[in-house]
Amino acid sequence: MATTARPQHAAMRRTITVDSMPSTTTNSTVGSPNDSPTASASSTSLSSLGSVEDFQQEPKKLRDTYGNEFELPNYTIKDIRDAIPKHCYERSGLTGLSYVARDIVLLGGTFYLFNHFCTSEYVPSYPARAALWAVYTFLQGLFGTGLWVLAHECGHQSFSPSKTLNDTVGWICHSALLVPYFSWKISHGKHHKATGNMERDMVFLPRTREEHATRMGYVLHEMHELMEETPIYTASMLIGQQLFGWPYYLFANVTGHNQHEKQPEGKGVGKKNGDFSVNHFFASSPLYEKKDEHLILLSDLGLFIVGSILALIGSTYGWTNLLVWYFIPYLWVNHWLVAITYLQHTDPSLPHYTGEAWNFARGAAATIDREFGFIGRQLLHGIIETHVLHHYVSTIPFYHADEATEAIKPIMGRHYRSNTEGGPLGFLRSLYSSARWCQWVEPNEGAQGEQAKVLFFRNRNGLGLPPSKIDAPKSRKSMVVGDDSE
Repeated sequence: MATTARPQHAAMRRTITVDSMPSTTTNSTVGSPNDSPTASASSTSLSSLGSVEDFQQEPKKLRDTYGNEFELPNYTIKDIRDAIPKHCYERSGLTGLSYVARDIVLLGGTFYLFNHFCTSEYVPSYPARAALWAVYTFLQGLFGTGLWVLAHECGHQSFSPSKTLNDTVGWICHSALLVPYFSWKISHGKHHKATGNMERDMVFLPRTREEHATRMGYVLHEMHELMEETPIYTASMLIGQQLFGWPYYLFANVTGHNQHEKQPEGKGVGKKNGDFSVNHFFASSPLYEKKDEHLILLSDLGLFIVGSILALIGSTYGWTNLLVWYFIPYLWVNHWLVAITYLQHTDPSLPHYTGEAWNFARGAAATIDREFGFIGRQLLHGIIETHVLHHYVSTIPFYHADEATEAIKPIMGRHYRSNTEGGPLGFLRSLYSSARWCQWVEPNEGAQGEQAKVLFFRNRNGLGLPPSKIDAPKSRKSMVVGDDSE
């Protein structure tokens, strides 16, 4: 399938300055979380660019990072829901449990086969055994991620019609993977209610230009002139993200919003991401309201039980065995989880919105479908290939998601985003390319009014539309972000 989220003009680089003015495009009907379990669409027009001269003569159009024209959708959540066949909304606890059983059999069967046959008796060569055990960790990481996805289904109540069954299965499966089920379920629900909102989103919220400059020590008005970052730098950032991104998110809310002072009960006063008081384990965390505190403690109990079991296994059978049996596969699960979530919400075609410009219909579709072949569709239950639909109606079970996705494509038209080019290898390549293209967000240069509140990715690698030019101030020193000299 051809991609619908790709650069139409790969030659667009830093040689063109774009001035965007308010568009005359009519906004989509504003939806709310009460309209449906999830959301409606954001949008982008993917019409190809003409010549450079044509491009410069169209200053009133919003442009995504590729330089393609961006428009807001003109359909509603109701249009989306009505297009989906009614049977797609049906959930079966028996079907859900059968998939849980399948994944547990895969995990247990792989464990048995390797421990029984991958021994010196059957495989005398130590290097060969080491290589086979590396394969074991990879396979268990995939099967564990599949189980993680099913617990994710439970959190969205798409696993079965029974909330009790959903939360019981979700708590057991997520706890087994050292995930605080209810804590994550609550914060993830907030992500679905505020996707693409720069003030309230909870997952892979990009930096603004100012935040990026602060972190990197750049001078704001010179960011459009900065030299390219090295591929080694990008690779090192990706490795850190893939290894430590998930636990750092749980412990310090990295990539989530940092507006905790607005917590209605006052729990966020003086708290910021990174100080470890904003986390998924403390009932006092500003991520949660007082009415949910008992659920946070229940999540912690699940982790304590699993941690105790793991400690018993390690002390009985050896910590090296536990490392290979559980913790290296656990790192693989973390890797896939972070990669999937990052690529669902980070792409040069995706917009973000300030709080004033955001609404539910715009923000919910600021996401993109990708393709991971047999692994994605069978082992990972289609979470990569049907994420756009998931943000519209998150209670549709994964085994109906392909059909529901096809049903909404005619409604969405050019606003549906997918990048399936290259299949599984293309998915993996997108990790690197998205890291190079998508470093911070800012408005189109020259945008005014509401359009100045629609933000797109920019980078300092000469890819796509350049960062806006900002005139240098009289005092160069005063523009160094983070300067405390004044």
